[in-house]
Amino acid sequence: MSRGIKVCGGILLGIVVVALLGPMLSPHSYDQVNFDAQLMAPTTSDGHLFGTDDLGRDLFVRSMLGVQVTILVAVVASIVSLVIGVVYGAIAGYAGGRVDALMMRFVDTLYALPFIFFVILLMVAFERNFLLIFVAIGAINWLDMARIVRGQTLSLREREFVEAARLMGASPARVLFRHIAPNLVGVVVVYVTLTIPQAILVESFLSFLGLGIQEPQTSLGSLVYAGVAQMEGASHMLLIPATLLATILLLFNFLGDALRDAFDARGGV
Repeated sequence: MSRGIKVCGGILLGIVVVALLGPMLSPHSYDQVNFDAQLMAPTTSDGHLFGTDDLGRDLFVRSMLGVQVTILVAVVASIVSLVIGVVYGAIAGYAGGRVDALMMRFVDTLYALPFIFFVILLMVAFERNFLLIFVAIGAINWLDMARIVRGQTLSLREREFVEAARLMGASPARVLFRHIAPNLVGVVVVYVTLTIPQAILVESFLSFLGLGIQEPQTSLGSLVYAGVAQMEGASHMLLIPATLLATILLLFNFLGDALRDAFDARGGV
């Protein structure tokens, strides 16, 4: 394991641990309103390490909750896109011919749909809820995964070990999931680490527009949106969640690059 993977993974793990334990150790609640402590600057005297927001709520606890929600949405959405994209792309690539063409034209059609309108329609049809964020983000992330897996499968299905499995009488499903799928692990793992930042950005964008996580719950995107309105008088409301968001995005991108380099060195990607 390379040093880059250890460093980025260790820092991400540390952020997650602090985000999980921090709110439990804090004397404040994420939804506790205190109008006597509105827009307080970061201080250690009252236990408000990151200060307070415009309603007097502790920004440290809300920021840690935002990290939890943001990473949860990103990871779950990435898992959804991973499962759908790998299965769909592998079947399309292995089938080839008209089946492949038809399946990929469906992917192209979904690419052509305006994402934000799709999300708004979901919000109108099913109302705003936490689960809908997973659906909205997963609905676009799996398309890229399917294309990448399909391209890799098209290459792998012509390899000698796949031909040997066919000649030995292995069924298409067995060839696909026993012989081809394991050889997709490298590229899939690398791509998942790169789709997580994309999912985080999408969630932050939706929350910034007011279509994401709703009060009193919060995410880093929601905190950034709230901080924009107070950036002149209480800049900490914007700088702290924005810094956390940028740090997490950079770490996932660096982790993806380190994993790609590691697989390249082993000839796995």
